[in-house]
Amino acid sequence: MPHDHAEACPGCADPSAAFAPHDHTHCAADVLARAEVLAGAAGARLTPVRRRVLEILLESHRAMGAYDVLNRLSAEGFGNQPPVAYRALEFLEEQGFVHRIRRLNAFAACMHPGESHAPVFLICRTCQSVAEAAGAPVRAAVEAAAAGMGFAVERTTVEALGLCPACAGAAA
Repeated sequence: MPHDHAEACPGCADPSAAFAPHDHTHCAADVLARAEVLAGAAGARLTPVRRRVLEILLESHRAMGAYDVLNRLSAEGFGNQPPVAYRALEFLEEQGFVHRIRRLNAFAACMHPGESHAPVFLICRTCQSVAEAAGAPVRAAVEAAAAGMGFAVERTTVEALGLCPACAGAAA
C-alpha cells in the first residue's frame, strides 16, 4: 500500500532535506511501484533494464549521466552498449519517471511520477545533488511575463546552480 511521502522520506517531500543525508528507501520503493502502475495504465512496460535504470536513479538525490548508468548496467550484466542506457532513459523520460537535467547532461528520478508538475531543479555544483522544488510560482511568473509579450509558453525548465548546505559549509 502506498504511504505518505512526507513521513517516509523528508527529502522527497521537502526539497531542502534532499541535501541532507537520509535514507529514502521506502520512498524509492513507492515511486517504483507507482511507475509500474502508471506504465501499465499507459500500455507501456517497465522491462528489467528500464526498471533497473529507474532503481539506480532512485538510489540517491543525484543526477547521473547515461554513461554512469551504462557502467552500472554493464557491471550487472545488462549489456555494455550505449543504446541500452539511452533507450531506457528515453523511455523513462517520456513516461515522466525521470527528468533530464540539461545543465549536467544527466538524469534524475522524478519523485512525483504521475503528478502534473513543473519543478525547479536545485543543483549543487560541487556534489551534483539535485532537489526537485515546486516550480508553480516560477512558471506563473514566466507565463505572466510571456503573456505581456503575446508569447504562449509551452514548456518551462528551470535549473538553479549553486551550493547545497553541506558544500556551502565546507567552502566556508
